Amino acid sequence: MLREKVFKYPAAAQFFGSLTTPVCVEAETRSSSVVRNDNTRGDVIVLTTTNCLVVVCWLYLQFRALRKLGSKYLLGVAGLFTLFASVVFTISAIRLLKQDITGLNEALPFFLLLMDLSRARKLAKFALNAASKDEVIDKIGEGMAALGLTITLDTFVESLVIGVGTSTGVKELERMCCFGCISVIANYLIFMTFYPACLSLALELSHGTSEYRRMFQLNRSSIDSSSFKPNPVVQRVKLIMCAGLMLVHFRSRLFGGIDNDQGLSIQSIFSQESSIYEKWWQRILGMRPEEYITVGVAVFLVLKYALWEKHDDTASEAKEFKKDFNKKMNHIVDSNGSAADAVNKVEKLQVNGNSKSVPLDVKQDLSTGNEEKKEKEEKPTFFIDTNTDEDSDADSKSEEERSDAKVQSREKTLEECLEILNDNEKSCELLTDKDILRLVDAKHIAPYKLETVLDNPERGVSIRRQIIAQKLNNADALDKLPLSHYDYSLVIGACCENVIGYMAIPVGVAGPLLIDGKPYQVPMATTEGCLVASTNRGCRALSQCNGVRTAIYNDGMTRAPVVKFPSAERACQAKLWLDVADNFDTIRKAFNSTSRFAQLVEIHCGLEGPLLFIRFKSRTGDAMGMNMISKGTDAALRCLEEVFPEMDIVSLSGNYCTDKKPSAINWIEGRGKSVVCEAEITSRVVKEVLKTTPEALIEVNYDKNLIGSAMAASIGGFNAHAANIVTAIYIATGQDPAQNVESSNCITTLEKHGENVRMYCTMPCIEVGTVGGGTILGPQSACLEMLGIRGANVSAPGENARQLARIVCASVMAGELSLLSALAAGHL
Repeated sequence: MLREKVFKYPAAAQFFGSLTTPVCVEAETRSSSVVRNDNTRGDVIVLTTTNCLVVVCWLYLQFRALRKLGSKYLLGVAGLFTLFASVVFTISAIRLLKQDITGLNEALPFFLLLMDLSRARKLAKFALNAASKDEVIDKIGEGMAALGLTITLDTFVESLVIGVGTSTGVKELERMCCFGCISVIANYLIFMTFYPACLSLALELSHGTSEYRRMFQLNRSSIDSSSFKPNPVVQRVKLIMCAGLMLVHFRSRLFGGIDNDQGLSIQSIFSQESSIYEKWWQRILGMRPEEYITVGVAVFLVLKYALWEKHDDTASEAKEFKKDFNKKMNHIVDSNGSAADAVNKVEKLQVNGNSKSVPLDVKQDLSTGNEEKKEKEEKPTFFIDTNTDEDSDADSKSEEERSDAKVQSREKTLEECLEILNDNEKSCELLTDKDILRLVDAKHIAPYKLETVLDNPERGVSIRRQIIAQKLNNADALDKLPLSHYDYSLVIGACCENVIGYMAIPVGVAGPLLIDGKPYQVPMATTEGCLVASTNRGCRALSQCNGVRTAIYNDGMTRAPVVKFPSAERACQAKLWLDVADNFDTIRKAFNSTSRFAQLVEIHCGLEGPLLFIRFKSRTGDAMGMNMISKGTDAALRCLEEVFPEMDIVSLSGNYCTDKKPSAINWIEGRGKSVVCEAEITSRVVKEVLKTTPEALIEVNYDKNLIGSAMAASIGGFNAHAANIVTAIYIATGQDPAQNVESSNCITTLEKHGENVRMYCTMPCIEVGTVGGGTILGPQSACLEMLGIRGANVSAPGENARQLARIVCASVMAGELSLLSALAAGHL
C-alpha cells in the first residue's frame, strides 16, 4: 500500500524530500526504485545501511569533538540546528532553481565532508571565555573577526575547486558538483549568520546553570586571536590556487564550454533560450506564498541592517579603550610602584565594573614593566607574512602544546601522575583534575597545599571544593558559593586557608558625612536591613549642622605577655627594673629594632604572685599592628632575659592586652586609637529631620544609654548600637571583624545647649589599619580608596589609620543619633 501511494503521488514525495536531509532523499529514492524493480532490493538495503552508518559516524565524531568543550547537549544542539538549517537552505536553493536532485544520494559522504563543525568549536571557545552574560555577544563578535577572513578564503577555494567539475561534460558529475558548490556557499552563509545567533541564544539561556559553569571552567583560559592566525605558507598556496582556478573558469565559460541542456550546472542555469529577465520574472511570479514571505523577510532584514542600523567602528573604539586603559594602568604602576600589582589589577578589571575585554598586548606591556605607551596596529587574522622565524617558533610552540594536550587527555596511572608532579620541568597543567584528586587521595598532595603545588590558586580552590563536595550529603550544597573572578593569590598566606570560595556581602553607603569640614561617603557591608538607611539619616542631620569635629587623644596598640619568676620577690624586682627610665630605653631600642614603624611608647605592668604581665604599648604606623607589636614584644623579652635569665616566658599573650575580649583595662587605658567626637544639632534639625524634640532625645539617651547600661554593669557599653556601625565599616574596609568586641566600646552623651543639643561620642579602643590584613583584597581596597585613605601615608605615617578611626567614630555618632531619635519619637 505504501509503495502504491508513493508511486501514485510522486509530487508529495518530492515535496517532503526537499525539506529533509540527504538521508531522507536516499530513503525516498530507494523506495521508489524498489517499486520499479524488486530485484534491486538487496542493493538498496546495503546502500541505505551504508549511508546511514556514514551519517551516524560523522555525527558522532563531530559532536564528540563538541563534547570536549564540557557540554553534553548545549553546543551539540546548536550544531545540530546549524547543520539542519544548512541542509534545508541548500535543498531550497536547488528547488528554487527548478532542478532535479534525484540520484545525488550516491554522493552523500561527499556532501558530509563539506559540513565541518570544527570552526563551530573554535567560535564556541571564544564565547565560553566571556566573563559575564553581557559579554557573550562581544566574545562571539571577537571570534567572528578572528575566523571570518580565513573561513571566507576557504569557502572561495572550495567553491572554485568543486566548480571545475561543472565543466567536465559528465552530466551526473556536473549535477553533483553544482550541488556541492551551492552547499558550500549555504554552509558559509549559515555559519556567518545563523550559527552565531543560535550559539549566543543557547549560552545566554543556559547562563548560571551547572552545565554552563562546567564549560566555563574547562575553557576559562584567555583566548588570543593571534593563536588562530593561519599558516602563511598555506595561505599563499590558497591564493595561487584561487588565481589559477579563476583563469580555468574564465577560459571554460567565455571561450568554449560543453553545452548541457539538461542537468544541473552553472551553464544550464544561465544559458537558456529565453532571455534572462523573462526567465527570472516568470519564476518570481510563479513562487508560492511561503516563498514570497521568506524572500520578503530576507530583503527587509538586509535593508534594515544596511540602512537603519547604527554600526560602531569597533577598531576605533578598541583603540580609544586601549589609550584610556594605558593611562589607568600607568597610574596604577605609579601608585603601587610595581608592574606586577598593575597586572593583578588588569585581571580584576572586568569584575570591578568594566565589561569590555582587556587588550592582551596591554597586559603584556605591563607585565614586562614597559612604561612607554605603545600604539600597536591591529592586524587582521589572515595576512601574508614573510617572517619565517616567528612562524617556526609558533609552529614549534604549537607542536609542544599538541604534545602536552595528548599527555593531558589520555588516562594516566598513579605513577605517571606522581612523576609529572615531581618533575620540575613539567607543568601540573598536564594533570587533569581527576589526576590531582587521585594524588590527594593517595596522600601525595596535602589538601591545604593545593594552590602552592599547582601554582594556580583558583584551580587549587576548585579542586579542594570538589573534595569537600564529595564528603557532603548534598553534592550541590556549594553551587551558590561564588568561586570564579577572584584573586586568590592575595589570600594565600595572608587572609585565609583551605579556601573553597568567597562570600559576597552587600555594601551600602551612608553620607555625605561632614567630618572636620570634609565630606565622606561611608561604605558599610551588612545584611541587616535599615542599618544603612538609619545611619544615612544621621549623616544628613549632622551635615546640616556643620558636621562632626573629632580628636584623637591616644594612639598605641598593646601586647601583654605573661612571664614567670622563681619567686614573687624576683617578679617584683623585674617590675621595678622596668620602671627605671634608662632600662625602659634599653627595652625600647630592642623593641623598635624589629620595624621602622614600631615605636614603643610605654610599658604597664600587672603583678600576681610570681607572674608578671607586661603590657607593651606601641605606635604601628598605618597598620593595625598586631603582628608588628608581637615581633617587637618577642625582641624585648629576649633583651629582658639577659638581665633576668631565670625568667620563664609562659605566653606571648597573657590576656592583659586585651585582644577580642571585653575588659576594663581597654576601657580605661585605651587600645588602638582613642577618639572623641562632638557635634551640635540645632532644634530645627531635631524637629524636621529627626522628628522628635531635644528634651525627649536627651531623656532617652540618659535613661537608656547611661542608667540602663550601669544597671547591667556594662563595660564600655554606654551606647545604643555602636557595634552595628563598627562591624559594617570593618567588613567593608578589610579590618578584623572580631575586634569589634573592644572597638565598639563607646559612651554617648547628650546635653542641652541653649535651644540646641550638644552630642559627644567617646571611643577609646578603635583598632584599625589601612595596610596589611584584609586591606590588600580588591573590594576592601576599593572601599578604602573611596574614603581616600588606601595604603600607607608616605608623608605622615599613621595618618591614614588615624583618619579611618575618626570616620568610624563620626559614623557611630550618626547611627546613635538616628536610633535614639527613632526611640524618642516612638518610631521603632
